[in-house]
Amino acid sequence: MDLIKYRNWFFALSLAVIIPGAFALFAWHLKVGIDFSGGTLWEVRIQNPKDLTAQNFQAFLNSKGADVSQTAPTAQDTYLVRMRATDEKQIADVKKAVDEKYGKTESLRQETVGPTISKELTQKAVLAIAIAIVAIVLYITWSFRKVPKPTSSVAFGFCTIFALVHDVIVVVGIFAILGHFFDIEVDSLFITAVLTVIGFSVHDTIVVFDRIRENLNKHPGTPFEQVVNHSLLQTMGRSLNTSLTAVFVLLALFLFGGESIKNFVLALLIGIISGTYSSIFNASPLLVVWQEIQNKRRK
Repeated sequence: MDLIKYRNWFFALSLAVIIPGAFALFAWHLKVGIDFSGGTLWEVRIQNPKDLTAQNFQAFLNSKGADVSQTAPTAQDTYLVRMRATDEKQIADVKKAVDEKYGKTESLRQETVGPTISKELTQKAVLAIAIAIVAIVLYITWSFRKVPKPTSSVAFGFCTIFALVHDVIVVVGIFAILGHFFDIEVDSLFITAVLTVIGFSVHDTIVVFDRIRENLNKHPGTPFEQVVNHSLLQTMGRSLNTSLTAVFVLLALFLFGGESIKNFVLALLIGIISGTYSSIFNASPLLVVWQEIQNKRRK
């Protein structure tokens, strides 16, 4: 089976996913949570819920000026509320209104993030992702420094980063769409998920690239495209098996886990599926394209 022959189709499919996400990101941006915009996280247990649901509880809080962005049940009669309010008096008024409406309540947790702290978190999140990407480029270039000629370690590093950036854009773009249409917010857990996706994507790509390096040493003189295709076929089963086990676990968590981690799990799920695809169908074919360009330059 010749996978490399269909590389243009693989690239087109990636563009079909990336372009709508990139448009959503630039047009609508990400819908950020209180970690990045400032606000209060309040976990409350209501003693007498009286057929209370997350939806009507959120509607009641908003009617009292809380400006709630999300309300999710975390346990029996317990709700996790994310609201924009940071003023202590305003929060106290909201709590008093809840007590009057639903009887005695118990505050289990309350965390307030101010605008200064949220701005600092945003800067550190961007910096963390940038440092991770630069470190990966340097590491890949150094690790593949002894790759047989005429290939180069720079090509392996560039293609790894392309696959990595592809996966980040897919995750961020889809969440920009979900934020616009379904009010799904991103928080500090989302940054954790993106960094995890980066690590997973690079790991999967390196497995394929390492096999390409081995086969280049074993079969000198064999056309580069054939070596890459053969390496892909050798590692595909391992890549799919590894990814599917992770996907099954994440699906179980997404379907049966708590509301507070659903967005985190969803980001991981999207990223791992994208990472598996890009490692097999983008990074390695791009390596062939890079080599073809280099060969034309030499001629």
